[in-house]
Amino acid sequence: MSALPTTSREWHLVARPHGWPTTDDVALREVAVSAPGEGRVLVRNRYFSVDPYMRGRMNDVKSYVPPFELDRPMEGGAVGEVIASAAEGFAVGDHVLHGLGWREYAEVPAAQATKVSADLAPLSAYLGVLGMTGLTAYAGLFKVASFVEGDTVFVSGAAGAVGSQVGQLARIKGASRVIGSAGSAEKVRLLTEEYGFDAAFNYKDGPVAEQLAKAAPDGIDVYFDNVGGDHLEAAISSFNLHGRAAICGMISLYNSTEPSPAPRNLPLIIGKRLRLEGMLVWDHVDLQPQFVQDVAGWLASGELKYRETVVDGIENGFDAFIGLLRGDNTGKMVVALDH
Repeated sequence: MSALPTTSREWHLVARPHGWPTTDDVALREVAVSAPGEGRVLVRNRYFSVDPYMRGRMNDVKSYVPPFELDRPMEGGAVGEVIASAAEGFAVGDHVLHGLGWREYAEVPAAQATKVSADLAPLSAYLGVLGMTGLTAYAGLFKVASFVEGDTVFVSGAAGAVGSQVGQLARIKGASRVIGSAGSAEKVRLLTEEYGFDAAFNYKDGPVAEQLAKAAPDGIDVYFDNVGGDHLEAAISSFNLHGRAAICGMISLYNSTEPSPAPRNLPLIIGKRLRLEGMLVWDHVDLQPQFVQDVAGWLASGELKYRETVVDGIENGFDAFIGLLRGDNTGKMVVALDH
């Protein structure tokens, strides 16, 4: 067995951001690495994920997931290779998915590591299309929003990791029309030309409500919300009777320091008998086996496509996260670690 590394670099949160996070709020620190304790594995991380929900974990507020601790490594999805094991069922060379990202090496309890196959898909795919973001899209569309064949579906943030998958799943399952919003002309083109959306628009080109009404003249039945704000207001206006929204994220509000105006048309919920339901992917882990089976099949057949934005080097991890919040990514944003 080759010698284990003696040190690892990891990103620590050192201050609570006010508004947009800055480099003063984080530090890349070197820490000692030791052999794994009983029932644990030492993993050389190959990729880690940066996700919008991590911005909320930087705040010291009670939420659905505990805040990051100050002067401790941040956490998040990661995939890597076992380089030492003190846990039954895990061998050196196994590839595993786990929750201790933002670092080069992670000592992971075996109960919190999931073996993945590099033969089924590239390792980075387990952080996106076959991972938490993919399951979010699958559960949000099919379970939370109760999608049925023939629905017209609107997705905001549609060129992102979750949104691009939602739109394609709706198309594969027989939506009558799939509409997406994105933040650049290039992303709009990607939605219609590569992902098979029927219509897409750049939300920076004009009022969202007007652009959506034009793209969906017969209204919408399902809205998958990654953005909140004016997108949610526009969806409420365009909903047909008994419309359903899966409220997954509100990235437009994550760095706000002032309250934003809520959708000003909430009374429409009553007359249209709308259902708006918040969702967290952790409530839907029971769907995981079916999700992996379905999505792996659609990937193999070419019906489902995905993009990744890969940032190289742990030293660029925080820049990748800020880029994600700015919308610089197309598809899933991951950080690749070269050792």
